[in-house]
Amino acid sequence: MRIWVNGELRAADDARVSVLDHGLTVGDGIFETVRTTDGRPFALTRHLDRLARSARGLGLPEPDRDEVRRACAAVIEANPATLGRLRITYTGGISPLGSDRGNAGPGLVVALGEVKRRPDSTAVITVPWTRNERGALAGLKTTSYAENVVALARAHERGATEALFANTVGQLCEGTGSNVFVVLDGQLHTPPVASGCLAGITRALAVEWTGAQETDLPFDVLERAEEIFLTSTLRDIQSVHRVDGRELPGGPGPVTAKAMRVFDERAGDDLDP
Repeated sequence: MRIWVNGELRAADDARVSVLDHGLTVGDGIFETVRTTDGRPFALTRHLDRLARSARGLGLPEPDRDEVRRACAAVIEANPATLGRLRITYTGGISPLGSDRGNAGPGLVVALGEVKRRPDSTAVITVPWTRNERGALAGLKTTSYAENVVALARAHERGATEALFANTVGQLCEGTGSNVFVVLDGQLHTPPVASGCLAGITRALAVEWTGAQETDLPFDVLERAEEIFLTSTLRDIQSVHRVDGRELPGGPGPVTAKAMRVFDERAGDDLDP
């Protein structure tokens, strides 16, 4: 594996950042995960737009998009993969041992690893912890992911691949690394960004391409939804067959199956929608 680190490609064994990097010491960083198929990134422009929004939200200088594109192209070329996870990480750079930022400037790391296609359906759990829809990091894709690590570990302990959060007012919000859609009376709904969820790239495309409604939903909607699915960069659209102890139909339901078909067709027609 060859990784882009602050301006150049390096072998994995030599791909190092400082132990004083603010992304390491206090989680002062942002990132994007981009799906690549046969060396072609999907929706890269949308991902770079969100990277810039996250940088503004943290008060970091906006990334140089041309540099990020060059880094992505170099890493993709250096690491052939049928299906890949391209990870762009942008940090506060070398800083003091505290919350104050230094003056060294931001750091940029781009890496790619091969992944397998996800199953068509999965199991999820709910967790007692909440997303803070009014927090300073709400809606930003930051490297401060420790609460996601804790929740996802609990999901794995219970035979699931994702954990779903409510927000502080008891509304359905999101997963650790996904957005969630539900079907009620045959109509597709997903929580609005105001709920505190990340403005997922796949989420936005699914809303545009399926006509899903953005709706404030109580957390217990998961107990009565006719169908549920997740969206994310590597899941695309993935049906949910179990929530906690509740079993849903084993295969994708009709609304989910249609959404999956539409997404696959539209994504196949345009790699940078």
